Amino acid sequence: MQHNTSHIPGGNQAFVPIKNIQWAFKTNGKIFSSPAISKGIVFIGSEDKSLYAINIKTGQQKWKFATAGAVHSSPAVYGSNVYMGSYDGYYYAIDIATGKQKWKFKTGGEKHVGDTSYWGMKPAGEYMDDLWDCFLSSPIIYKSNEGPTVCFGSSDGNVYAVNARTGQQKWKFATNGIIHASPALYNGTIYIGSWDTYLYAIDAATGKQKWKFKTGAQLAMTGIQATATIQNGIVYFGARDAHLYALNAATGRVVWKYDAQNSWVISSVTISNNVLYVGTSDTFLLLALDAATGKEKFRFKTNGYVFGKPAIVGSTAYIGDFTGNMFSIDINAPEKKRATFSTASRKKYAGSILKNDTLNFMYAAKNTDLYLYANNKKVMDNFYQLGSIASSPIVAAKVLYVGSADGYLYALNLKLE
Repeated sequence: MQHNTSHIPGGNQAFVPIKNIQWAFKTNGKIFSSPAISKGIVFIGSEDKSLYAINIKTGQQKWKFATAGAVHSSPAVYGSNVYMGSYDGYYYAIDIATGKQKWKFKTGGEKHVGDTSYWGMKPAGEYMDDLWDCFLSSPIIYKSNEGPTVCFGSSDGNVYAVNARTGQQKWKFATNGIIHASPALYNGTIYIGSWDTYLYAIDAATGKQKWKFKTGAQLAMTGIQATATIQNGIVYFGARDAHLYALNAATGRVVWKYDAQNSWVISSVTISNNVLYVGTSDTFLLLALDAATGKEKFRFKTNGYVFGKPAIVGSTAYIGDFTGNMFSIDINAPEKKRATFSTASRKKYAGSILKNDTLNFMYAAKNTDLYLYANNKKVMDNFYQLGSIASSPIVAAKVLYVGSADGYLYALNLKLE
């Protein structure tokens, strides 16, 4: 495996680790949503069924918008509105200034991926949710001839495009699986993955399919949760089939694919200076890959699953893991320059939940029968006690913002060393 770090152009910027907490805002549920920032406000969704608007300087709530379901969709801001989806089966447009609903759009219903006797777990005949299905599709907004359009996927298997001002449907595109990935737009084309194993390229104006690409379909290694990232005519995305793909954006043909060693790739890709940065689940890695070839430049091992999208600022990469750690990593010297911020929950529970400070499912199961679904759920609930970070961090004005399963949205000051 190639571990050469000498050709990663990160510029001459200093390594900027996390310094301390500026503020932390507590919601009443786990946060899987990623923050969005506009006009001095941070927006974040919570499992407590609410979307929050928080003053970026003080950490004080400006307003909260209540839905009837968990908000695992990340908000998107356009103009005077913020848009997001809820497990109550609606996508919403909310006025940024007042927190009042502008419109809501009813999907065919939002739900977790799951099945009867999922992956052969017991008791036979019982319906089981996928325990690693953390996200709902997050909306994107783009300009069209009729004005701005909001696009999102749904658990009902459809991709929707609706008028951003009125909430009226413009088109919908049907797949054969739940869609929890978010759409990406490039050159008039929407790219989005479905749990039916396909990545779709859809004309953004008409909703007509341009092409589709099939990923793997092995038991427990099926579906696409990651959002595609497109640059220089290439679509990059990971799948649960343990591969990261680079496809020609126009044709859907494979440019290269990277084998992630039996690890799901739920994280979305960040590109900086023609290097891809992406997290893996079971191997606990932040990977850096050459965008043109897929050749590995370095790997950085965290302590648990990496579901979020890395943030790259200058020569520093920021990424959270499922054990409640937030890492700062110098991409020019990943083995030498790194720093870690840990949630208070992690500090409290790591000793009893982790093995050698690392996520270990068998250890956490404590010799219980993992063919039983309830025992798997218990392990995951224990992991969440650590303040798991599945949210994707964003950086603005030397402050990093990220959500955690401990219910907090953190504003973390960065420091120059």
